[in-house]
Amino acid sequence: MRNLLGKAGLLGSVSAAFGSILWSQQKTESDVVASDSSAADSNPSSPYELKLVQVLFRHGARTPLKTIPDVIEAQWVPTLLEPPPYTQINYVVTDLQGGPRPPAPVEDSYRKNILTGGTYPGQLTTVGMQQLYELGMRLRRRYIEESPFLSITYTPAEVYVRSTNIVRTIESAKCLVAGLFLQKQKEIVPIFTTEAESEILYPNYHGCKQLRILGSHRWAESSTLPDIAADLQRIQSELGITTNQNVDFILIRDDMVARETHGLPCPPTLDSWRNKVEQRAVEMMCHVYEPSKRETLQLCVGPLLHTLINNMEEKLLGSLSEPNRKMFLYSAHDTTLIPCLMALGIYDMKWPPYAADITLELHQNRQTSEAFVKVSYIGQDQLIPGCSGVYCPLQEFKKVLSSYSLSSELYNSICNSTEGSAKL
Repeated sequence: MRNLLGKAGLLGSVSAAFGSILWSQQKTESDVVASDSSAADSNPSSPYELKLVQVLFRHGARTPLKTIPDVIEAQWVPTLLEPPPYTQINYVVTDLQGGPRPPAPVEDSYRKNILTGGTYPGQLTTVGMQQLYELGMRLRRRYIEESPFLSITYTPAEVYVRSTNIVRTIESAKCLVAGLFLQKQKEIVPIFTTEAESEILYPNYHGCKQLRILGSHRWAESSTLPDIAADLQRIQSELGITTNQNVDFILIRDDMVARETHGLPCPPTLDSWRNKVEQRAVEMMCHVYEPSKRETLQLCVGPLLHTLINNMEEKLLGSLSEPNRKMFLYSAHDTTLIPCLMALGIYDMKWPPYAADITLELHQNRQTSEAFVKVSYIGQDQLIPGCSGVYCPLQEFKKVLSSYSLSSELYNSICNSTEGSAKL
Protein backbone atom coordinates (compact mmCIF):
# COMPACT_ATOMS: atom_id res chain seq x y z
CA MET A 1 0.00 0.00 0.00
CA ARG A 2 2.92 2.34 0.67
CA ASN A 3 4.02 1.87 -2.94
CA LEU A 4 0.50 2.62 -4.14
CA LEU A 5 0.22 5.94 -2.34
CA GLY A 6 3.85 6.78 -3.00
CA LYS A 7 3.34 6.62 -6.73
CA ALA A 8 0.42 8.99 -6.61
CA GLY A 9 1.93 11.48 -4.22
CA LEU A 10 -1.53 12.16 -2.83
CA LEU A 11 -3.58 11.82 0.29
CA GLY A 12 -6.89 10.14 -0.23
CA SER A 13 -7.10 9.01 -3.82
CA VAL A 14 -4.54 7.48 -6.10
CA SER A 15 -6.82 7.86 -9.05
CA ALA A 16 -7.01 11.62 -8.95
CA ALA A 17 -3.27 11.79 -9.40
CA PHE A 18 -2.64 10.91 -12.99
CA GLY A 19 -3.53 13.63 -15.45
CA SER A 20 -2.11 14.74 -18.74
CA ILE A 21 -2.97 15.57 -22.33
CA LEU A 22 -2.57 13.53 -25.45
CA TRP A 23 0.02 15.42 -27.49
CA SER A 24 -1.88 15.06 -30.70
CA GLN A 25 -4.97 12.93 -30.48
CA GLN A 26 -5.70 11.71 -33.98
CA LYS A 27 -8.90 9.83 -34.70
CA THR A 28 -9.24 7.71 -37.79
CA GLU A 29 -12.51 6.86 -39.46
CA SER A 30 -12.34 3.41 -37.94
CA ASP A 31 -12.14 4.90 -34.44
CA VAL A 32 -15.48 6.65 -34.60
CA VAL A 33 -18.83 6.38 -36.24
CA ALA A 34 -19.34 9.20 -38.68
CA SER A 35 -22.61 10.87 -37.79
CA ASP A 36 -24.34 14.15 -38.47
CA SER A 37 -27.03 13.83 -35.85
CA SER A 38 -26.33 17.13 -34.11
CA ALA A 39 -29.48 18.76 -35.43
CA ALA A 40 -31.66 15.65 -35.42
CA ASP A 41 -33.72 16.64 -32.42
CA SER A 42 -34.41 20.16 -33.66
CA ASN A 43 -36.25 18.61 -36.60
CA PRO A 44 -39.84 17.77 -35.60
CA SER A 45 -39.88 15.03 -38.23
CA SER A 46 -36.99 13.23 -36.50
CA PRO A 47 -38.10 9.97 -34.88
CA TYR A 48 -36.05 10.83 -31.78
CA GLU A 49 -36.74 13.35 -29.06
CA LEU A 50 -33.83 14.31 -26.81
CA LYS A 51 -34.77 13.88 -23.16
CA LEU A 52 -31.57 14.06 -21.09
CA VAL A 53 -27.85 14.79 -21.52
CA GLN A 54 -25.08 13.66 -19.18
CA VAL A 55 -21.52 14.91 -19.69
CA LEU A 56 -18.57 13.32 -17.90
CA PHE A 57 -15.49 15.41 -18.60
CA ARG A 58 -11.87 15.76 -17.65
CA HIS A 59 -10.53 18.96 -16.15
CA GLY A 60 -8.43 21.32 -18.24
CA ALA A 61 -4.68 21.79 -18.51
CA ARG A 62 -2.89 22.18 -15.19
CA THR A 63 0.44 22.41 -13.47
CA PRO A 64 2.18 19.03 -13.06
CA LEU A 65 1.45 16.87 -10.04
CA LYS A 66 5.14 16.04 -9.71
CA THR A 67 8.18 17.12 -11.66
CA ILE A 68 10.72 14.74 -13.16
CA PRO A 69 13.49 14.44 -10.57
CA ASP A 70 17.07 15.44 -11.45
CA VAL A 71 15.81 17.30 -14.54
CA ILE A 72 15.82 21.09 -14.82
CA GLU A 73 12.40 22.34 -13.79
CA ALA A 74 10.11 24.66 -15.69
CA GLN A 75 9.01 27.95 -14.15
CA TRP A 76 5.40 27.55 -13.04
CA VAL A 77 4.69 31.19 -12.29
CA PRO A 78 1.37 32.55 -10.93
CA THR A 79 0.59 34.45 -14.15
CA LEU A 80 -0.03 31.06 -15.80
CA LEU A 81 -3.09 30.65 -13.52
CA GLU A 82 -4.91 33.93 -14.13
CA PRO A 83 -8.61 33.36 -14.99
CA PRO A 84 -9.95 35.01 -18.15
CA PRO A 85 -12.78 37.42 -17.26
CA TYR A 86 -15.26 35.63 -19.53
CA THR A 87 -14.96 32.46 -17.44
CA GLN A 88 -16.25 34.12 -14.26
CA ILE A 89 -19.66 33.19 -12.88
CA ASN A 90 -21.34 33.34 -9.49
CA TYR A 91 -21.04 29.89 -7.95
CA VAL A 92 -20.83 28.14 -4.60
CA VAL A 93 -19.28 24.77 -3.71
CA THR A 94 -21.44 22.61 -1.44
CA ASP A 95 -21.79 19.05 -0.27
CA LEU A 96 -24.37 16.83 -1.98
CA GLN A 97 -27.11 18.13 0.31
CA GLY A 98 -26.31 21.79 -0.30
CA GLY A 99 -24.40 22.23 2.95
CA PRO A 100 -20.82 23.45 3.48
CA ARG A 101 -18.05 22.13 1.24
CA PRO A 102 -16.47 18.99 2.77
CA PRO A 103 -12.78 18.80 3.72
CA ALA A 104 -10.48 18.25 0.73
CA PRO A 105 -7.50 16.06 1.72
CA VAL A 106 -6.33 15.58 -1.88
CA GLU A 107 -6.19 19.33 -2.44
CA ASP A 108 -4.53 19.81 0.94
CA SER A 109 -1.77 17.43 -0.14
CA TYR A 110 -1.01 19.60 -3.19
CA ARG A 111 -0.68 22.67 -1.00
CA LYS A 112 2.16 21.07 0.95
CA ASN A 113 4.44 21.48 -2.08
CA ILE A 114 5.42 24.45 -4.21
CA LEU A 115 6.66 24.14 -7.77
CA THR A 116 9.57 26.17 -9.11
CA GLY A 117 8.03 29.51 -9.99
CA GLY A 118 5.75 29.68 -6.96
CA THR A 119 2.56 27.77 -7.79
CA TYR A 120 1.14 24.56 -6.37
CA PRO A 121 0.99 21.19 -8.15
CA GLY A 122 -2.22 20.20 -9.91
CA GLN A 123 -3.67 23.68 -10.42
CA LEU A 124 -5.88 24.63 -13.37
CA THR A 125 -4.12 27.11 -15.64
CA THR A 126 -5.39 29.84 -17.92
CA VAL A 127 -4.98 27.40 -20.81
CA GLY A 128 -7.09 24.83 -18.96
CA MET A 129 -9.78 27.38 -18.18
CA GLN A 130 -9.97 28.27 -21.86
CA GLN A 131 -10.25 24.58 -22.81
CA LEU A 132 -13.27 24.08 -20.56
CA TYR A 133 -14.85 27.30 -21.72
CA GLU A 134 -14.52 26.01 -25.29
CA LEU A 135 -16.10 22.69 -24.27
CA GLY A 136 -18.98 24.69 -22.82
CA MET A 137 -19.26 26.57 -26.11
CA ARG A 138 -19.39 23.28 -28.02
CA LEU A 139 -22.18 22.07 -25.78
CA ARG A 140 -23.93 25.41 -26.25
CA ARG A 141 -23.89 25.02 -30.03
CA ARG A 142 -25.34 21.53 -29.73
CA TYR A 143 -27.97 22.04 -27.04
CA ILE A 144 -28.92 25.72 -27.31
CA GLU A 145 -28.10 27.05 -30.76
CA GLU A 146 -28.62 24.06 -33.09
CA SER A 147 -31.40 22.59 -30.98
CA PRO A 148 -33.36 24.61 -28.40
CA PHE A 149 -32.97 21.93 -25.74
CA LEU A 150 -31.66 24.08 -22.87
CA SER A 151 -32.70 27.56 -21.83
CA ILE A 152 -30.30 30.32 -22.87
CA THR A 153 -29.82 31.26 -19.20
CA TYR A 154 -28.56 28.89 -16.50
CA THR A 155 -31.14 27.60 -14.04
CA PRO A 156 -30.36 24.94 -11.41
CA ALA A 157 -33.62 23.14 -12.12
CA GLU A 158 -32.37 22.34 -15.63
CA VAL A 159 -28.65 21.75 -15.10
CA TYR A 160 -26.99 19.85 -12.26
CA VAL A 161 -23.25 20.33 -11.71
CA ARG A 162 -21.12 17.91 -9.70
CA SER A 163 -17.35 17.83 -9.29
CA THR A 164 -14.69 15.97 -7.39
CA ASN A 165 -13.63 18.01 -4.36
CA ILE A 166 -10.45 19.27 -6.01
CA VAL A 167 -9.90 22.86 -7.09
CA ARG A 168 -8.99 22.11 -10.72
CA THR A 169 -12.19 20.13 -11.34
CA ILE A 170 -14.35 22.68 -9.53
CA GLU A 171 -12.86 25.52 -11.57
CA SER A 172 -13.21 23.44 -14.75
CA ALA A 173 -16.92 23.00 -14.05
CA LYS A 174 -17.26 26.74 -13.52
CA CYS A 175 -15.55 27.51 -16.83
CA LEU A 176 -17.69 25.01 -18.72
CA VAL A 177 -20.90 26.55 -17.35
CA ALA A 178 -19.61 30.02 -18.28
CA GLY A 179 -19.13 28.87 -21.88
CA LEU A 180 -22.40 26.96 -22.01
CA PHE A 181 -24.49 29.93 -20.93
CA LEU A 182 -22.15 32.83 -21.84
CA GLN A 183 -22.17 33.82 -18.15
CA LYS A 184 -25.95 34.28 -18.15
CA GLN A 185 -27.49 32.99 -14.94
CA LYS A 186 -30.65 33.63 -12.94
CA GLU A 187 -29.26 32.08 -9.77
CA ILE A 188 -25.93 31.20 -8.18
CA VAL A 189 -24.55 27.95 -9.64
CA PRO A 190 -24.20 25.26 -6.95
CA ILE A 191 -21.31 22.88 -7.66
CA PHE A 192 -21.95 19.75 -5.62
CA THR A 193 -19.18 17.60 -4.23
CA THR A 194 -18.62 15.03 -1.52
CA GLU A 195 -16.03 13.86 0.98
CA ALA A 196 -13.10 11.77 -0.25
CA GLU A 197 -14.30 8.55 1.40
CA SER A 198 -17.53 8.42 -0.62
CA GLU A 199 -16.38 9.89 -3.96
CA ILE A 200 -17.63 7.96 -7.02
CA LEU A 201 -16.21 10.29 -9.69
CA TYR A 202 -12.85 8.52 -9.64
CA PRO A 203 -11.67 5.02 -8.65
CA ASN A 204 -11.69 5.41 -4.88
CA TYR A 205 -8.73 3.49 -3.49
CA HIS A 206 -9.02 5.44 -0.27
CA GLY A 207 -12.68 4.68 0.38
CA CYS A 208 -12.91 1.11 -0.95
CA LYS A 209 -10.84 -1.46 0.92
CA GLN A 210 -11.43 -4.21 -1.63
CA LEU A 211 -10.31 -1.98 -4.52
CA ARG A 212 -7.21 -1.12 -2.54
CA ILE A 213 -6.49 -4.85 -2.14
CA LEU A 214 -7.10 -5.57 -5.83
CA GLY A 215 -5.25 -2.50 -7.06
CA SER A 216 -2.22 -2.13 -4.84
CA HIS A 217 -0.24 -4.99 -6.35
CA ARG A 218 -1.24 -3.92 -9.87
CA TRP A 219 0.22 -0.46 -9.28
CA ALA A 220 3.36 -2.00 -7.83
CA GLU A 221 3.71 -4.35 -10.79
CA SER A 222 3.00 -1.80 -13.51
CA SER A 223 6.53 -0.35 -13.52
CA THR A 224 8.20 -3.75 -13.22
CA LEU A 225 6.72 -5.39 -16.32
CA PRO A 226 9.72 -6.44 -18.45
CA ASP A 227 9.32 -4.09 -21.43
CA ILE A 228 8.26 -1.15 -19.28
CA ALA A 229 11.08 -1.71 -16.78
CA ALA A 230 13.70 -1.95 -19.53
CA ASP A 231 12.54 1.27 -21.18
CA LEU A 232 12.30 3.01 -17.83
CA GLN A 233 15.90 2.10 -17.06
CA ARG A 234 17.01 3.47 -20.44
CA ILE A 235 15.14 6.75 -20.16
CA GLN A 236 16.39 7.31 -16.62
CA SER A 237 19.93 6.78 -17.83
CA GLU A 238 19.54 9.19 -20.76
CA LEU A 239 17.98 11.86 -18.54
CA GLY A 240 20.56 11.37 -15.80
CA ILE A 241 17.95 10.40 -13.19
CA THR A 242 19.53 8.51 -10.31
CA THR A 243 18.29 4.95 -9.83
CA ASN A 244 17.01 5.61 -6.32
CA GLN A 245 14.44 8.13 -7.55
CA ASN A 246 10.80 7.04 -7.54
CA VAL A 247 9.86 7.73 -11.14
CA ASP A 248 7.68 6.02 -13.75
CA PHE A 249 6.29 6.73 -17.21
CA ILE A 250 3.09 8.27 -15.88
CA LEU A 251 5.06 10.84 -13.90
CA ILE A 252 7.37 11.55 -16.85
CA ARG A 253 4.43 11.94 -19.20
CA ASP A 254 2.58 14.20 -16.80
CA ASP A 255 5.47 16.66 -16.50
CA MET A 256 6.29 16.55 -20.23
CA VAL A 257 2.74 17.22 -21.37
CA ALA A 258 2.16 19.97 -18.82
CA ARG A 259 5.28 21.74 -20.10
CA GLU A 260 4.45 21.36 -23.77
CA THR A 261 0.86 22.48 -23.31
CA HIS A 262 2.06 25.75 -21.78
CA GLY A 263 5.00 26.34 -24.12
CA LEU A 264 7.59 25.67 -21.43
CA PRO A 265 10.93 24.03 -22.28
CA CYS A 266 11.32 20.27 -22.11
CA PRO A 267 14.62 18.36 -21.92
CA PRO A 268 15.68 17.76 -25.57
CA THR A 269 16.44 14.14 -24.69
CA LEU A 270 12.73 13.51 -24.34
CA ASP A 271 11.92 14.42 -27.95
CA SER A 272 12.83 10.97 -29.24
CA TRP A 273 10.94 9.34 -26.35
CA ARG A 274 7.59 11.06 -26.86
CA ASN A 275 5.67 8.18 -28.45
CA LYS A 276 7.29 5.57 -26.23
CA VAL A 277 6.41 7.50 -23.07
CA GLU A 278 2.80 7.72 -24.23
CA GLN A 279 2.67 4.02 -25.03
CA ARG A 280 4.23 2.88 -21.77
CA ALA A 281 2.06 5.17 -19.65
CA VAL A 282 -1.09 3.78 -21.28
CA GLU A 283 0.17 0.22 -20.83
CA MET A 284 0.69 0.91 -17.13
CA MET A 285 -2.90 2.13 -16.78
CA CYS A 286 -4.25 -0.89 -18.65
CA HIS A 287 -2.32 -3.17 -16.31
CA VAL A 288 -3.80 -1.40 -13.29
CA TYR A 289 -7.40 -1.45 -14.52
CA GLU A 290 -7.25 -4.96 -16.03
CA PRO A 291 -9.87 -4.40 -18.76
CA SER A 292 -9.91 -8.14 -19.51
CA LYS A 293 -11.43 -8.74 -16.08
CA ARG A 294 -14.43 -7.12 -14.50
CA GLU A 295 -13.57 -7.00 -10.79
CA THR A 296 -11.36 -3.93 -10.85
CA LEU A 297 -13.46 -1.99 -13.36
CA GLN A 298 -16.58 -2.70 -11.31
CA LEU A 299 -15.08 -1.14 -8.24
CA CYS A 300 -13.47 1.71 -10.19
CA VAL A 301 -16.58 3.03 -11.94
CA GLY A 302 -19.49 0.76 -10.98
CA PRO A 303 -21.29 3.32 -8.79
CA LEU A 304 -20.79 6.07 -11.38
CA LEU A 305 -22.18 3.91 -14.19
CA HIS A 306 -25.12 2.97 -11.96
CA THR A 307 -25.79 6.67 -11.33
CA LEU A 308 -25.72 7.51 -15.05
CA ILE A 309 -28.19 4.72 -15.85
CA ASN A 310 -30.38 5.56 -12.88
CA ASN A 311 -30.60 9.20 -13.99
CA MET A 312 -31.88 8.08 -17.38
CA GLU A 313 -34.45 5.69 -15.93
CA GLU A 314 -35.72 8.30 -13.49
CA LYS A 315 -36.04 10.82 -16.30
CA LEU A 316 -38.18 8.42 -18.28
CA LEU A 317 -40.31 7.65 -15.23
CA GLY A 318 -40.66 11.31 -14.31
CA SER A 319 -39.18 10.63 -10.88
CA LEU A 320 -36.11 12.89 -10.94
CA SER A 321 -35.89 15.15 -7.89
CA GLU A 322 -36.06 18.03 -10.36
CA PRO A 323 -38.60 17.06 -13.03
CA ASN A 324 -37.35 19.77 -15.41
CA ARG A 325 -33.74 18.57 -15.25
CA LYS A 326 -32.22 18.19 -18.71
CA MET A 327 -28.48 17.99 -18.09
CA PHE A 328 -26.04 16.48 -15.59
CA LEU A 329 -22.45 17.74 -15.67
CA TYR A 330 -19.74 15.68 -13.94
CA SER A 331 -16.28 17.24 -13.61
CA ALA A 332 -13.67 14.53 -13.13
CA HIS A 333 -10.30 13.13 -14.21
CA ASP A 334 -8.51 11.11 -16.87
CA THR A 335 -8.54 8.21 -14.42
CA THR A 336 -12.33 8.46 -14.47
CA LEU A 337 -12.63 8.50 -18.24
CA ILE A 338 -10.19 5.65 -18.94
CA PRO A 339 -12.07 2.94 -16.97
CA CYS A 340 -15.41 4.28 -18.23
CA LEU A 341 -14.20 3.99 -21.82
CA MET A 342 -12.97 0.46 -21.04
CA ALA A 343 -16.34 -0.52 -19.58
CA LEU A 344 -18.08 0.88 -22.67
CA GLY A 345 -15.70 -1.09 -24.90
CA ILE A 346 -14.46 2.01 -26.76
CA TYR A 347 -11.07 2.76 -25.19
CA ASP A 348 -8.71 3.67 -28.04
CA MET A 349 -5.43 3.09 -26.12
CA LYS A 350 -4.78 6.82 -26.05
CA TRP A 351 -4.61 9.00 -22.98
CA PRO A 352 -7.71 11.23 -22.70
CA PRO A 353 -6.66 14.81 -23.43
CA TYR A 354 -7.43 17.71 -21.15
CA ALA A 355 -11.14 18.63 -21.38
CA ALA A 356 -12.04 15.29 -23.02
CA ASP A 357 -15.70 14.41 -22.57
CA ILE A 358 -17.93 11.35 -22.66
CA THR A 359 -21.46 12.52 -23.41
CA LEU A 360 -24.52 10.30 -22.99
CA GLU A 361 -27.74 11.43 -24.65
CA LEU A 362 -31.07 9.85 -23.75
CA HIS A 363 -33.54 9.86 -26.63
CA GLN A 364 -37.11 8.63 -26.92
CA ASN A 365 -38.83 7.49 -30.07
CA ARG A 366 -41.72 9.86 -30.70
CA GLN A 367 -43.93 7.07 -32.04
CA THR A 368 -43.11 4.07 -29.87
CA SER A 369 -41.72 5.79 -26.74
CA GLU A 370 -38.77 3.35 -26.85
CA ALA A 371 -35.68 4.81 -25.19
CA PHE A 372 -32.26 5.01 -26.82
CA VAL A 373 -28.80 6.08 -25.66
CA LYS A 374 -26.27 7.79 -27.90
CA VAL A 375 -22.67 8.01 -26.66
CA SER A 376 -20.03 10.40 -27.97
CA TYR A 377 -16.39 10.78 -27.01
CA ILE A 378 -14.68 14.12 -27.65
CA GLY A 379 -17.55 15.10 -29.93
CA GLN A 380 -17.56 11.91 -32.04
CA ASP A 381 -20.47 9.47 -31.92
CA GLN A 382 -19.48 5.96 -30.85
CA LEU A 383 -20.85 2.55 -31.75
CA ILE A 384 -20.84 0.68 -28.45
CA PRO A 385 -19.97 -3.04 -28.80
CA GLY A 386 -23.12 -4.96 -27.96
CA CYS A 387 -25.40 -2.21 -29.29
CA SER A 388 -27.34 -2.61 -32.52
CA GLY A 389 -26.67 0.96 -33.60
CA VAL A 390 -25.31 4.38 -32.62
CA TYR A 391 -28.76 5.00 -31.18
CA CYS A 392 -28.54 2.11 -28.74
CA PRO A 393 -31.78 0.80 -27.23
CA LEU A 394 -31.66 1.51 -23.51
CA GLN A 395 -32.12 -2.16 -22.64
CA GLU A 396 -29.12 -3.08 -24.82
CA PHE A 397 -27.08 -0.30 -23.25
CA LYS A 398 -27.95 -1.49 -19.76
CA LYS A 399 -26.95 -5.01 -20.73
CA VAL A 400 -23.57 -3.79 -22.00
CA LEU A 401 -22.86 -2.15 -18.65
CA SER A 402 -24.50 -4.78 -16.46
CA SER A 403 -21.14 -6.45 -15.80
CA TYR A 404 -19.76 -3.24 -14.35
CA SER A 405 -22.62 -1.19 -12.91
CA LEU A 406 -22.96 -1.45 -9.12
CA SER A 407 -25.59 0.02 -6.82
CA SER A 408 -24.20 1.92 -3.86
CA GLU A 409 -25.38 -0.82 -1.51
CA LEU A 410 -23.63 -3.60 -3.41
CA TYR A 411 -20.55 -1.45 -3.93
CA ASN A 412 -20.23 -0.72 -0.22
CA SER A 413 -20.82 -4.36 0.64
CA ILE A 414 -18.05 -5.54 -1.69
CA CYS A 415 -15.70 -2.72 -0.69
CA ASN A 416 -15.88 -3.67 2.97
CA SER A 417 -15.39 -7.38 2.37
CA THR A 418 -11.97 -8.93 1.89
CA GLU A 419 -13.82 -11.75 0.14
CA GLY A 420 -15.36 -9.37 -2.36
CA SER A 421 -13.49 -10.64 -5.39
CA ALA A 422 -14.95 -14.09 -4.88
CA LYS A 423 -18.46 -12.67 -5.10
CA LEU A 424 -18.00 -10.70 -8.30
